[in-house]
Amino acid sequence: MPTILGQNQYGKAENRVVKITRDGATHHIKDLNVSVALSGDLEEVHLSGSNANCLPTDTTKNTVYAFAKEYGIESAEQFGIHLARHFVTSQEPIKRARIRIEEYAWERIETADGNSRFIGAEEVKHSFVRKGQEVRLTEITFDGENFQVISGLKDLIVMNSTNSEFWGYIKDKYTTLKEAYDRILATQVASRWRFNWTSDEQRMPNWERSYEQVKKHMLQAFAETYSLSLQQTLYQMGSRIINNRSEVDEIRFSLPNKHHFLVDLEPFGLKNDNEVYYAADRPYGLIEATVLRDGVEARIPMDLTNL
Repeated sequence: MPTILGQNQYGKAENRVVKITRDGATHHIKDLNVSVALSGDLEEVHLSGSNANCLPTDTTKNTVYAFAKEYGIESAEQFGIHLARHFVTSQEPIKRARIRIEEYAWERIETADGNSRFIGAEEVKHSFVRKGQEVRLTEITFDGENFQVISGLKDLIVMNSTNSEFWGYIKDKYTTLKEAYDRILATQVASRWRFNWTSDEQRMPNWERSYEQVKKHMLQAFAETYSLSLQQTLYQMGSRIINNRSEVDEIRFSLPNKHHFLVDLEPFGLKNDNEVYYAADRPYGLIEATVLRDGVEARIPMDLTNL
């Protein structure tokens, strides 16, 4: 039975690059995990084994490190745009480049004050501790004419210890869950948002400020919403971002409900007044949805694992 070649791509995945910028005694860190995927006129490398149109993946790896030196890393988005543009415009067989980047944040270690017995301790500006919160993400796609920039984050764990309820749901013979009028609401946020910037003809967003502001509105909406469901909270988070950040047209969330169940302490003669909980890691409810600017078409994949 005849076969045909379907969608295909190749590249070097998970290139770990750390860029140190030295501003005198003050140093700055950008810590990225960069994956490159290229597609185009690559039929023959699959069908006949000819490598004539194949840029070695080792070359793509070397390009990542060289560009970190040549262009620096102002932001994950800007770095990905440089790479995507380069691969498509410098290699005729390559028609589309996709750059996926994870960024790991670092913060400075606060050193001792001027009374420290260590000489110069208060002047240290080159020591850092890895932040234990979210991982920043971006995906840059370039087809020779237009860019698509989808940024986001994962592993951002948030909790409200009150102002959350869940009741009035469907009940059948398998329902055992009790209605809750004061519960813990916790989730581990995975989110992607798509920018409406697509070419050099438009004003480019300030990628660093945009990320900070999107995260700020996301957290504020989570904290300020009196929640009757995690779905309601998700929608408020997305709406707050769309309404406050004109550069973002679409945002998608995947929110696992990190359940906290009250522990029955009556066997021990104790009353549990919403104080002691069992944190269950699985199974968990998984709430997913996209929030769009009115009139905009959804383009972020529904399954975030495919990004």
